Amino acid sequence: MTAYDEAVQRYFTAWNATGEEETAKAVAAAFTEDATYTDPLAELSGHDGLVALIGGAQQQFPGFEFRPTGSPDGHHTLARFGWELVSVADGSAPVAGSDVITLADDGRIASVSGFLDRVPGA
Repeated sequence: MTAYDEAVQRYFTAWNATGEEETAKAVAAAFTEDATYTDPLAELSGHDGLVALIGGAQQQFPGFEFRPTGSPDGHHTLARFGWELVSVADGSAPVAGSDVITLADDGRIASVSGFLDRVPGA
C-alpha cells in the first residue's frame, strides 16, 4: 500500500466514523492540526472544523457512507481520488465528487481541495 492509499484510507475512516469522539480520533489520525479543507460548500481549517463538517454531512445524510471510486493517483505530495456518498440501505449514490489532497511529511493530510461532480437537485 502506498502513502497515497494509506492517506486516502484514513480520510474515509474519518468521514465514516460515528460519534464525535470517534470522529475526532479519526480526524487527528488523518489530518494535520492545521489542515485546510475547501470545497464548493465549505472552507475551514483545523480538527474542530473538520469534525463539525463531517458531523453535519452525517446529519444531512443519515444511513450513508463515503466510499472511494477507483484508486488514488499521486505524485510528490499530491494525490487525487474520487468518491461517492452511498446509501447503506439501497446502494444509491446521490452525491459524488473528487478530491485533491496534499500530504505532510508525516503522511497525514495537510489540505483538501474538493469538487462536487453530482449533487441532489443539481
